[in-house]
Amino acid sequence: MSRALFLVASLLFLGNAVFINASFEPSLIVNMAKIIMDNYCSPENLEGMKEAVEATSSNTDVLNIPDAESLANVLTNGIQTTIGDPRLKVFYQPNYVPIVPPKMPPLPPEQLIALLQTSIKLDILEGNIGYLRIDHILGEETAEKVGPLLLELVWNKILPTSALIFDLRYTSSGEISGIPYIVSYFSEEDPLIHIDSVYDRPSNTTTELFTMSTLLGERYGINKPLIILTSKNTKGIAEDVAYCLQKLKRATIVGEKTAGGSVKVDDIKVGDTDFYITVPTAKSINPVTGSTWEVTGVTPDVEVNAEDALATAIKIINLRAQVPAIIEGSATLIADNYAFEDIGADVAGKLRGLLAKGEYSTVVSKDSLETKLSADLKALSGDKSLKTTSNTPPLPPMNYTPEMYIHLIQVSFHTDIIENNIGYLRFDMFGDFEEVKPIAQIIVEHVWNKVVNTDAMIVDLRNNIGGPTTAIAGFCSYFFDADKQIVLDKLYDRPSGTTTELWTLTDLTGKLKKKSSHSVLVIHFSPRYATVGAAEEFVYIMKKHGRAMIVGETTAGGSHPPKSFRVGETDIFINIPTVHSDITTGPAWEGAGITPHIPVSAEAALETAKGILNKHLGGQK
Repeated sequence: MSRALFLVASLLFLGNAVFINASFEPSLIVNMAKIIMDNYCSPENLEGMKEAVEATSSNTDVLNIPDAESLANVLTNGIQTTIGDPRLKVFYQPNYVPIVPPKMPPLPPEQLIALLQTSIKLDILEGNIGYLRIDHILGEETAEKVGPLLLELVWNKILPTSALIFDLRYTSSGEISGIPYIVSYFSEEDPLIHIDSVYDRPSNTTTELFTMSTLLGERYGINKPLIILTSKNTKGIAEDVAYCLQKLKRATIVGEKTAGGSVKVDDIKVGDTDFYITVPTAKSINPVTGSTWEVTGVTPDVEVNAEDALATAIKIINLRAQVPAIIEGSATLIADNYAFEDIGADVAGKLRGLLAKGEYSTVVSKDSLETKLSADLKALSGDKSLKTTSNTPPLPPMNYTPEMYIHLIQVSFHTDIIENNIGYLRFDMFGDFEEVKPIAQIIVEHVWNKVVNTDAMIVDLRNNIGGPTTAIAGFCSYFFDADKQIVLDKLYDRPSGTTTELWTLTDLTGKLKKKSSHSVLVIHFSPRYATVGAAEEFVYIMKKHGRAMIVGETTAGGSHPPKSFRVGETDIFINIPTVHSDITTGPAWEGAGITPHIPVSAEAALETAKGILNKHLGGQK
């Protein structure tokens, strides 16, 4: 049975089963079904309605009811439940006279001025922010009559403002012909934009609404911030205006989800009775989304209680006023400090281009600005380390006891001796060399001495998240000869324009790993594993100097530890990689990663490394 047939049948059943004191003719339901079938704006939801009407028209049973109002409530519930549209309603009202919006009579100028002043609220807020509240959307005919006065009393005062808050929280009525007027004042003269399509069911016609090429007065333009306030009482034409401007990305909606009304509803009398049915007879289809705000309502970009919407809008506008300076400041910092000068200049130029194209005109909070800026910096540079960051003050140094240090080291390092006297060492972070110095002896005793005398070593960096550059020379030195210092790498610091050489160290705690032993670095980069930062620099050095075989996948292509820069006097901070390894000896690993000698998956990397060393050491025996 079709949904429509189920509707008619269920309503007849409800009437017979529930009501016992009064009666009405089954033709009442048949007539209601015909009204819906002929006038409802979404006929695709009424499949089978014709068959339902024909099946019900032969039913001559008398339905028993206690009173007409109760019947109207039951019929409303049945229709809404079956069709799924809360706008469909049945009501009973003898001598009902449909409300027709009165046409504006000719009024003397002083009365017209008084009328406009009471129906439109205008204010200029601190910071040159315009505030405009209109509780009824005027149609074309009315707008032409009062246009010159609207221009003089309202619009000309709005035009000089730096931003506008358009308050539709109390707007529940309006005329379709007013939609193009409002939208046009916030768009450009050319080209014309298709902003809405309104399908009228009774006439089976679709009217396409476009922005207007000619307007009375100047346009507000497309660059100044526009915030629309909404509430659960924002309804009908006001919802259409808000939805159009939102989907054109011209306005930010702040407040509550709107009512989910209709561009047009009609109260249609049912036959010769005093029953009426409220039917949405037209619907809006947005050309940008291909969908409608009707029934579901317009979802705000920033959802807050209606009473908090104005204060929230002011905060958003004040933030946006700072955005150009923040983006320009970020671009300058990157151009002046990014490790690779050409990349820094390119990112800065493209970031300024995004600002010029209005890419930052929709930010609604400091968090959303930071999120977008981070995403753009990563996308423009290909560097995951170039991003916004929080200004977290460093934690005070902890006063660890020797026992606490031992426990910390035991959980931070994992060592093992596997077959053929192969040492296994895993640690997931590099520590600052100066901070590690006081506990170097403890690390040597509880970690390094367990693996230093092995015939080969596997260093597992699959989960190593890096750390300070100061750790590199110290750790690398354990794998090189003590009698000959060598330059491990040269690090160029962009802000100072200086180059620092990383040399092997001679003063180390503990024994060195003998040069004749074999080293394999197990590395990988994936959503589950990450070899980055200082860990990459260590891998780079060991590979460049032929001191280890690299097994796994290409590393992350991160950077040396970035520095945090404050953007101007704001509370926005950016992490900028300022140092890069010597690129005169080959391509940089920053941004590209380090390719292993033996490329395998993370899961297979450790077993592959064991297999390589077992084969080599087994052949020596």
